[in-house]
Amino acid sequence: MLLVWALLAALLPGAPVAAQPPAPPALHLPTPTGAYPVGTTWLHLTDAARSDPWRPESRRELMVSLWYPAVAAPGARAPYTTAAVSARIIAAEGLPLPPDLLATVRTSARRDVPVRPVARGWPLVVLSPGFSLSRESLTGLAEDLASRGYVVAGVDHPYEAWGVEFPDGRVADCLACELSVPDTAARLIEGRAADVAFLLDRLTGPRPAWQGARFIDPTRIGMVGHSIGGASATHALRADRRIDAAVNLDGTLFLPIPAGAVTKPFLLIGSDRPTDASWLRDWPGLTGWKRWLTVTGSGHLSFTDRPILGAQLGMDPGVIPADRQMLVTREYVAAFLDQHLRHRPRPLLAAPNEAYPEVLFCDAAA
Repeated sequence: MLLVWALLAALLPGAPVAAQPPAPPALHLPTPTGAYPVGTTWLHLTDAARSDPWRPESRRELMVSLWYPAVAAPGARAPYTTAAVSARIIAAEGLPLPPDLLATVRTSARRDVPVRPVARGWPLVVLSPGFSLSRESLTGLAEDLASRGYVVAGVDHPYEAWGVEFPDGRVADCLACELSVPDTAARLIEGRAADVAFLLDRLTGPRPAWQGARFIDPTRIGMVGHSIGGASATHALRADRRIDAAVNLDGTLFLPIPAGAVTKPFLLIGSDRPTDASWLRDWPGLTGWKRWLTVTGSGHLSFTDRPILGAQLGMDPGVIPADRQMLVTREYVAAFLDQHLRHRPRPLLAAPNEAYPEVLFCDAAA
């Protein structure tokens, strides 16, 4: 697995060392493309029935960001992350940046503004980040989906990210990062599926943890994950009957999928690298609607916010411009969710599209 911001280790190669490095530029995410203003709030949840898989002496706690279609109302822009989490990410990668830099990223969502009412309820999408990443890494995708009419729940899985900060100031450091992913894959994936099941209980059950939950349609739920989060989305699609469709963004399927076990809609989007053997192994056994797409010129982190922010810091994003990488992710994930949660056919998923020549329909998936 690639580490968070690994590509930034080569930031501004060859630049002379200055006594006082210049201040980094202001960082921002692209504006959401949908029709609705975006609101957000943070939830702290404790599963009293489950021990933490990394600290068995404690109950499992989650931090969750909710993004949603909002009523246009004044409100402060939401922080991208906290200063403590920013400092841990930057320190973990050894980056020559101010520790609180990621806390300064400009977002589009307004904090704690009212949810826009809707008669049927908004479809719900759960996001699970990659290994060592935290929930802010998928904010650009989350804000865009919310602007298109989805409630989006981004989950932090404590002790699996460089830092997860709780409201009382405690920070869960990455205990799992001391271990190898292949050796702990089943533990990671099954634990994340349990996290998501608990979150769905708290958002769609009889005693919801969020007052805006009355505007969620519990009959239309999708999950999208990046890297190990994608593998977890695959497993959760099998394990939880409430999840109707799932997207795996470049995640190795460490837990094999038994033939015929996944009959629900499933989208694989891979980076431009050698074909993942686990995808080849499990593809024939997926018996529902399915697509396998590869984005030419992309990398493992292309489906996150990292290329956008890295480019603003002067890093070369690679073959595909950073804003283009985010556009492709936003468009194809939204098309999949529209088609399978809203039952609106999206031609983008039917065949290669000349507007997106970098997106290939994999021959192995034909």
